Amino acid sequence: MLKETTIDHALRATWQAVAKMYNEQAAKHGSTMATAFVLLNIDYENGTPSTALGPQMGMEPTSLSRILKNMEDDKLIYREKNPVDGRSVLIKLTDFGKEKRKISRQSVIAFNEKIRMELSDEKLNHFFEVTDKINQLIAEREIFNEIKRKAV
Repeated sequence: MLKETTIDHALRATWQAVAKMYNEQAAKHGSTMATAFVLLNIDYENGTPSTALGPQMGMEPTSLSRILKNMEDDKLIYREKNPVDGRSVLIKLTDFGKEKRKISRQSVIAFNEKIRMELSDEKLNHFFEVTDKINQLIAEREIFNEIKRKAV
């Protein structure tokens, strides 16, 4: 099997191209894709508990902590005690962070609009069906179980 014909290669190569594109766009605004992603996942008005951000974005706590520290240094966010749960901290956007979030949002919308203009609804529906199925199989841990059964 040629690597170019494997599903994982297509997913990885496409994601790397998307990430590169977003990083280039973010760099024009003095940012990174990771920072933009965090900005988009923080509730615009009320902030988001720091403990909810990592799982929400599928990020490891160590990576997220580093990004949040840099974002705080860049005055994009600030931390505030959670009034509902005093043990946790809310991550809130500064006015500057809200401006950068709007730019990030516009970039995501532009990407999605361009893709939607180029592909039919039918093709997009198939794309989402395929990615949903891949995620389901991964979540159910079914992929490598089949290999074990065949090998026995």
